[in-house]
Amino acid sequence: MTSTIEPEVGKARTRKEDARLITGRTRWTDNITLPGMLHVAILRSPFAHARIRSIDTAAARDMPGVVAVYTARDLDPDNAIGMPCAWPITPDMKQPRRPVLAADQVNFAGEGVAVVVARSKAEAADALEAIDVDYEELPVVLGLENAIADDAPLVHDELGTNKQATWVFDSAEAGTGGNVEEALAGGEVVLKRRFRQQRLVPAFMEPRSVVVDPTGTQITMWSATQVPHILKTMTALTLGIPEHKLRVIAPDVGGGFGGKIAVLPEETMAVLIAQKLGKPVKWTETRSECMQTAHHGRDQIQDISISANRDGTITGLKVELLADMGAYNGLVGPGVPILGAFMFNAIYKIPAYHFACTNVFTNTTLTDAYRGAGRPEATFAIERMMDELAAELGMDPLELREKNWIKHEEFPFTTVCGLTYDSGNYEAATERAKELFDYEGLRREQQERRERKDPVQLGIGISTFTEMCGLAPSRVLGSLDYGAGGWEHAAIRVLPTGKVEVVTGASAHGQGHETAWSQIVADRLGVAFEDIEVIHGDTQSSHKGMDTYGSRSLAVGGIAVVKAAEKVVDKARTIAAHLLECSPDDLEFEGGKFTVRGTDTSTTIQDVAFATFAAHNLPEGMEPTLDSEAVFDPENFSFPHGTHLCAAEVDTETGRVRLRSYVCVDDVGKVVNPLIVEGQVHGGLAQGIAQALYEEAVFDESGTLTTGTFADYLLPSAADLPSFVTDRTETAATSNPLGVKGVGEAGTIASTPAVVNAVVDAVRQFGVNDIEMPCSPMRVWSAIHRGRTDAGGVGAEAGGGLGSIDASGGAQ
Repeated sequence: MTSTIEPEVGKARTRKEDARLITGRTRWTDNITLPGMLHVAILRSPFAHARIRSIDTAAARDMPGVVAVYTARDLDPDNAIGMPCAWPITPDMKQPRRPVLAADQVNFAGEGVAVVVARSKAEAADALEAIDVDYEELPVVLGLENAIADDAPLVHDELGTNKQATWVFDSAEAGTGGNVEEALAGGEVVLKRRFRQQRLVPAFMEPRSVVVDPTGTQITMWSATQVPHILKTMTALTLGIPEHKLRVIAPDVGGGFGGKIAVLPEETMAVLIAQKLGKPVKWTETRSECMQTAHHGRDQIQDISISANRDGTITGLKVELLADMGAYNGLVGPGVPILGAFMFNAIYKIPAYHFACTNVFTNTTLTDAYRGAGRPEATFAIERMMDELAAELGMDPLELREKNWIKHEEFPFTTVCGLTYDSGNYEAATERAKELFDYEGLRREQQERRERKDPVQLGIGISTFTEMCGLAPSRVLGSLDYGAGGWEHAAIRVLPTGKVEVVTGASAHGQGHETAWSQIVADRLGVAFEDIEVIHGDTQSSHKGMDTYGSRSLAVGGIAVVKAAEKVVDKARTIAAHLLECSPDDLEFEGGKFTVRGTDTSTTIQDVAFATFAAHNLPEGMEPTLDSEAVFDPENFSFPHGTHLCAAEVDTETGRVRLRSYVCVDDVGKVVNPLIVEGQVHGGLAQGIAQALYEEAVFDESGTLTTGTFADYLLPSAADLPSFVTDRTETAATSNPLGVKGVGEAGTIASTPAVVNAVVDAVRQFGVNDIEMPCSPMRVWSAIHRGRTDAGGVGAEAGGGLGSIDASGGAQ
């Protein structure tokens, strides 16, 4: 037994879990093999929209190793099982049933139509080729504006429309601000821009995988999911399985980024097959299946109008979105744009605001939460508009931001959306970022390059952002019609030897919970970091939880751990006082030791733990346990913020973009572990920069995903990214006792507009005011060419050499 006094919170501990994760000495779902286990492979539609005339499985049934072949009529004969959607954003939202397997019609390329169960994975895959499906192709609808055209083919005929729902927020109606139409009409300057959020693939490292064992007294499911508790409840409700007869285990999970928040048809299918055959089954997707059928993210068209006075004071903001849901509703997909609705005003004091979003069905893979879920889209739009407005007004874009942002002395501040930001200091973060970036020096160099007509121009991109983290306040989620709460649960078990087990409902998939939770408990109980074990990801051992998404783990789940630790100390204090023959009020607790105030008489929490276990001498009526549990449901979100600055060099002759430097100063409140925060920021930056420059899911005119492999879908490697300069300011959150805010999505949210602003800034002199993402060399080159052409040759000599080629600017 040991104790520690040096604070663990704030220490740059290497992660406990990395030894097994980095060396591969762990168990991923696909590594699980059970006696008698069978393998599942799924036949998927090659067509984006087609009627199924017939499916002939006879030949497949005779293939070697095949145990069974099922269609929808075998697995779901009543055609009754539909995949759940937990966020009906409006009472009249269209909710097409998504079957486990398509029975009569397929609505996106990759939708499952039949399944083979065989003794090996290879035999199952081989048998798929023997299944004969007779399809009748139907007209395909792709593209948001095409989908809402009067003569558009319908994805679901029975709905009579491709519009899923329209959700509106208006500050005048809500009483949180003025009338935006009046603001736009009276604005001295009014700008309108259209931005496109391209469709992205989450691209997690570990593919989706599920193993189901029905052979015990309960059904056990292992899944590479980031939401085991939600998966358990949704599966129980969907299939009518008594919840106590279903156990879901998420072993180590290789990334999620929102892409593993879904409740999958494949998981439901695996349960049905396992029950039917009475044997364990496994399904693990191929990378191509992952790219084609795991849900995608983003995919919006954003029409933004902003009004301002000539001095730069913003007077109104209007946002009109079209959001692509794909062919079906995802688990929380309909609500993703709504999460962004509250972030378009960002860190700015905007007096009038209107937001309207129309969700649309198309014959594509469905979309759902992807890292940041709505907030990156909103931040991108407002930060791009701030640069556009600055250019229109002839102001420095940082000066414009400073003029409109909330000053640190104005917190708490209620925004035009009705959210109350509890704390922040945008001035401090920006000042530090400017210093690290050499903002003034780079502006001078930019001017020099322009004057000497350098073919490689320099652009400076800015993103000053905030986000709402700690997705929890259950009452707020309820007001938005979200189907569940947002609380989190934790339990602490103090073992007889003084070692500690921490059970958390926040299931990790790479975030470092085991390390951070150990640091928190070490400080709260005064036990050694090494003496703490964190248990998560198993609904039997961690029986309550709302899982991990939306940067909620620390700000919600971590606080539940704090609350549980406080209960342990309270219990231990009563027993310690009994053992020391004093009043509990006379005891001081520090560093794991109870000391009678003013004396050197003391006992450790470990000694109290053993005395509690022995139960020989406890206070009258006291149960012999120090164990505790707690649930935390915060009253408010937390609001991290930061300033990100990017310098990009753009070759005007080739369109190539090179990130020369990237500086970010984030304020994520109290930092529990600087190494984990640094890693989260670096990963987030890579993902956000990837959206700006590299990644895009592209469908051809028939609805086939043409970027279905990593050879076609361009993920950046470390060699494609600069060395990041990161730093932090610290303004504690007031919504939780640790003062933490959340960091998992900050880098992704802030970096995309910073990079695109830098690219546009480099070539604005050629008449360019936007470049569609990803800013590939072709798109950048084409934008320069079009800008020069539209300007009648203005600046044509600055970069030189573009010729007269008519390039329309496709993807990579």
